[in-house]
Amino acid sequence: MANGAVVAQAEMKNEDGFGTKNYRSYVLLVLMTVYTVNFIDRTLIAVVAQPIIESFDLSDTQWGLLYGPPFALFYAVMGLPIAMWADRSNRIRIMTVCIILWSIMTALCGVAAGFLMLLFFRIGVAIGEAGCTPPANSIIGDYFQPKSRATALGIYSMGVTLGGVLANLFGGPIASMTGVEFGNWLSSIGLGWFFSSIDWTHIEGWRIAFVVVGLPGILIALLVYLTVREPPRGFSDPEPKVKEEAANLRDTLTELAGKPTFLWMTIGASFVAFVGYGLTSFQAPFLQREHGIDVREAAVNYGAPLAAMSALGTFLGGWLTEKMTPYSKTAVAWIPAVGLLIAVPFYIAAFYASNLTLVFIFWAIATTTHYAYLGAQYNIGQSVVSNRSRATAIAVLLIMVSIIGNGVGPYFVGFFSDLFMNMQLPADSGLSVKVCTGDDMLTGEQMALCEMASSTGLKQAISLTVCWFIFAAGCFLMSAKTLERDFVAK
Repeated sequence: MANGAVVAQAEMKNEDGFGTKNYRSYVLLVLMTVYTVNFIDRTLIAVVAQPIIESFDLSDTQWGLLYGPPFALFYAVMGLPIAMWADRSNRIRIMTVCIILWSIMTALCGVAAGFLMLLFFRIGVAIGEAGCTPPANSIIGDYFQPKSRATALGIYSMGVTLGGVLANLFGGPIASMTGVEFGNWLSSIGLGWFFSSIDWTHIEGWRIAFVVVGLPGILIALLVYLTVREPPRGFSDPEPKVKEEAANLRDTLTELAGKPTFLWMTIGASFVAFVGYGLTSFQAPFLQREHGIDVREAAVNYGAPLAAMSALGTFLGGWLTEKMTPYSKTAVAWIPAVGLLIAVPFYIAAFYASNLTLVFIFWAIATTTHYAYLGAQYNIGQSVVSNRSRATAIAVLLIMVSIIGNGVGPYFVGFFSDLFMNMQLPADSGLSVKVCTGDDMLTGEQMALCEMASSTGLKQAISLTVCWFIFAAGCFLMSAKTLERDFVAK
């Protein structure tokens, strides 16, 4: 493979990056598709949150625990060794294996017999997905010159929000179907005979959604393996193409230790993820509890369009950065900060608006400005280190983002949702979160009290959570102070 890379370098060298312009665009599109599939499989569980909560009689704290910490822990633990492997080996093959793993594990979530089994399969998804972004960022860094990376990484990062769109568009409608309805649909398209041994009567829609959404990822893995070429490391850097040994963990950490830009950006990005994962994990339950809509309507009418606005925000963040950088060298850091500060009041307005049209408008504005940060974290993360350390540096970033964001964010929202719910329940009612979620003998009046308290508690919890954006914005502004000094790729 090394000889092949040398030949490719000789054949495809040009002033713009590795390969032809059309092929670079194709590779970027494929990598964005991989990232999209990554986030479809990662966030599908949030789309079908309320049905799972009801199936297993979970409190919001328990749901936050299922959604966040175990996934984050294994994503973080596996991310670093996989990234170090990617800095030394063929990144295309590594990504192929990881895509297949997380796709199969996503499908298996649909056959989970209980809470612990679902948790185990979610951990499998986390291990596979840990091998997506570090290798992909390293590949993009070798395909595109520094002047084009902000836009390229912004486009790649759109996979986060496009994945949210597709998870809602597919997951919501499928989860709203009964097993019998899905079985009849299969028969209507001539595939009923293939599944004739399955008794669809007792199969819930959320289980079907995991299987249907998860398995196609295997085809994406084959597309990557067969059509994307492994680029020579450091090909698109302006420095002379001198062969360097891959950095070990100590080398990378030593390099990062002298880069306060990376530290402040990582803290800021981690707390943006803290808020983002917290909101994502409870978005559908909030809409269903507060506004009385079903899982399909929450996903299709709100989840998918809002995710599309997130994709727009991600693209605009990268585009604005590229346009503003000639006038302000620190634009990559202060543009996310401004976006986060704008998002706070609009999110809170969305949570407390009673009219669903206003809810959508406020939420859409907040989401667009919120996600302007996403490409910046990767741009800064890989631009302050040498090309031999890029994948490992991004893995370090993602470990922090995963632990603080996905690991703590959903649990934080769930814990305060239950806390505020208990505060809403009358002291003399004998009701509590435990009673409301686990007692099937409640009267109509008690059920109404539980539903009101559950909705209000969650609304207060997510409102509290978005205020952390103010701290995150401050961190991005701090990173701007040393940005020019720390950049390796000018």
